[in-house]
Amino acid sequence: MNNFYILATADGQATEGEVISSEAMEQTTEAVTAENGTPAAGAKEPAPKPPASPLMQLLPFVLIFVVMYLFLFRGPKKKQQQHQQMVQSLRRNDKVRTIGGIIGTVIDIKDDEITLKVDEANNTKIKIAPSAISKSLSED
Repeated sequence: MNNFYILATADGQATEGEVISSEAMEQTTEAVTAENGTPAAGAKEPAPKPPASPLMQLLPFVLIFVVMYLFLFRGPKKKQQQHQQMVQSLRRNDKVRTIGGIIGTVIDIKDDEITLKVDEANNTKIKIAPSAISKSLSED
């Protein structure tokens, strides 16, 4: 399978009586000549490199998916677990800050709501969802 035959002239226009011959080709050079013995166009082109293995071609895609997993899925999930642990560790009389910036003291904790006292003078209380708590100020 080392013989290649080219059935065209170098300039693309065949003239009557002109014969193009071919010879066996080596790996690094092309040995096609015209009838007068001059080398055809592109006579010394290097042989193409063999293709890379399929595993090496898939490696960039695998790395992209690993990075996407770390940044898009694992990071937020870890942060959500830390928030859930912080909310579960809340006790009565802990100071907290909500996502809206309200600072209050925990009065009562139920499964789906937390009661905060936000004003000592008027004894103002508000009920919020546990997901609305941004930070526990008692730990600091």
